[in-house]
Amino acid sequence: MNSFIEIFNSLNREETKQSIYSKTALDVESALAKTKRGLEDFKALISPAASPYLEQMAQLSHRLTQKRFGKTIQMYAPLYLSNECQNICTYCAFSLDNKIKRKTLNPEEILREVAVLKQMNYDHVLLVTGEANQTVGVSYLKEAIHLIKPFFSHIAIEVQPLDQDEYEYLQEEGLNTVLVYQETYNQENYKLHHPKGKKSNFTYRLETPDRLGKAGIHKIGLGVLIGLEDWRTDCFYTALHLDYLEKNYWKTKYSISFPRLRPIEIGNNEVSSLKTFNAFMSDKELVQLICAYRILNEEVELSLSTRENEKFRNGVVRLGITSMSAGSKTNPGGYAVEPQSLEQFEISDERSPEEIAGMIKQQGYEAVWKDWDRVYS
Repeated sequence: MNSFIEIFNSLNREETKQSIYSKTALDVESALAKTKRGLEDFKALISPAASPYLEQMAQLSHRLTQKRFGKTIQMYAPLYLSNECQNICTYCAFSLDNKIKRKTLNPEEILREVAVLKQMNYDHVLLVTGEANQTVGVSYLKEAIHLIKPFFSHIAIEVQPLDQDEYEYLQEEGLNTVLVYQETYNQENYKLHHPKGKKSNFTYRLETPDRLGKAGIHKIGLGVLIGLEDWRTDCFYTALHLDYLEKNYWKTKYSISFPRLRPIEIGNNEVSSLKTFNAFMSDKELVQLICAYRILNEEVELSLSTRENEKFRNGVVRLGITSMSAGSKTNPGGYAVEPQSLEQFEISDERSPEEIAGMIKQQGYEAVWKDWDRVYS
């Protein structure tokens, strides 16, 4: 089996893009008629040609999701530990060149945030930091995981990419899941969006899921930042990456997220990322993408954050989503310690976890607060 870098380098992005956009209605119908689909079928399902088939895709995605996941939606909350970052990223409020007040939570402050999350019934937490190895490196993450482990059955992180031995080290402490988004698979333009810092190393980031798989991490989360580049092409590469990982690290679980660019604040001025970049994705297209991933892969978990608005999130509960955040704060100390600190991005759905759980129940589904038990692993 070739490495993913070899597979990635064997493809030409422009040719891949043209292959997606040249798919026809017959290709879409063929993909929908199959019981097992491949990556060429996925190209058809995310192509413009699939737009008239959205209702059929939605019905099929609904059936496949219920078959594997039942009528359940996993609930999780992000816990931002720090906004310190050594990277310059053109779309992020935590970027090094944004002159904001920096904040890293100490142990007492972490526990204050945890107390609020536990009052909300959360048992699944996602720890988030900027990428600042000196401040929030492996030792800080280890202490944070050790501190909160008694309170949560599932701990995930979304931090800077680490080496394999560092993931193994954190896993021993209680780490279960790692989310690592490539942001974009467009290697040619990657540096334009990440001009400075360790994150500007495209290859090191691209190889991170391999290091996670070799470390035996329970679950790996993939995704791109939708809006940086052509979403259809980037999401095909995400599907390609998922296909490779499942074949090589078959004991590992996988999830895909759908972060669309949201407005950010630079100093005292709000900047709309949707106006800054030219790869806009409509709500209808996001529904198409969610359904396409589900039709391609019945096992993968599909997660939707509070970046999306109430109406949209209500509408996709039945269409393939298996995981949702609620009541989220995207600033360190946002729940209790320092609620007014700068957010990484604007939240769109501001409903409480209780309100989201009620909405899920109204649709005949169950909000699940606990991810899994060690005793069953």
